[in-house]
Amino acid sequence: MEAALDNQSHPAAQQVLYEHPLNERARTFLRLEYLFDQAAHHVRRSSEWDSRATLTCILEILSIFSNTNIKSEALKELERHASNLKRLEQNPDIDRRQLGSLLDDIDVRVDGLHGINGQIASELKTSEFLISIRQRSAIPGGTCDFDLPAFHYWLQQPSSKRNDDLYRWLHNFDSIGQAIQLILKLTRGSTDLKPTIAHDGVYQETLDPKMPFQLVRIALPAGVPYFAELSGGRHRFTARFLQFSTIEQRARQTEQDVDFELACCVI
Repeated sequence: MEAALDNQSHPAAQQVLYEHPLNERARTFLRLEYLFDQAAHHVRRSSEWDSRATLTCILEILSIFSNTNIKSEALKELERHASNLKRLEQNPDIDRRQLGSLLDDIDVRVDGLHGINGQIASELKTSEFLISIRQRSAIPGGTCDFDLPAFHYWLQQPSSKRNDDLYRWLHNFDSIGQAIQLILKLTRGSTDLKPTIAHDGVYQETLDPKMPFQLVRIALPAGVPYFAELSGGRHRFTARFLQFSTIEQRARQTEQDVDFELACCVI
């Protein structure tokens, strides 16, 4: 946690980051973060295609919420982070002002989650308009104009009207989205990236199962001709560095040693 308080975990702009979750909770949070970011990008724009993309994100978010009690999972994680941070109060080397600020942020997010009555976005789950689009979205090209005339009508409305609806629907996820954002910020900040070498293009590490590892992060310089493919779980993980090609049928593991930066986030 000292790394989070020192705020030294942000990678340089010239790096490409690869992340791999080590448990189901982290996996779900990363997927939701990805969808929230994608929705935030498209909802700021005015085209019909951006409205379609935003709505697709909303439906995918709803699908995740239907399978997992995200509110409970986020509360557990925030409480665990708060407990770990409070243990640092006796450390004389810790920036107490920054520590207090982080604890205050956690309290705000916890209060926000407790303020949600019932299930998150329950009104969206019962919307006939959204249900019809969600059902057709499972079919390739199933949201064509002739399949969903009501959707087609909505898409022809002024962008201001469409965006009002989209922002209203996304507002249902504000509290949980902010909580997940803080959880992932603390997780990523818990461990600094450190220089590491993958001999012959592969790196393996065994993890202590007694330690609460959450996430593996790898940073590579943006100009290298390979990417990191991560696999594994709470006991061990493997990183393979594969040469990128859109021509060859299968990516090949590089045979050279690869310098990269690694963080096994434990908090």
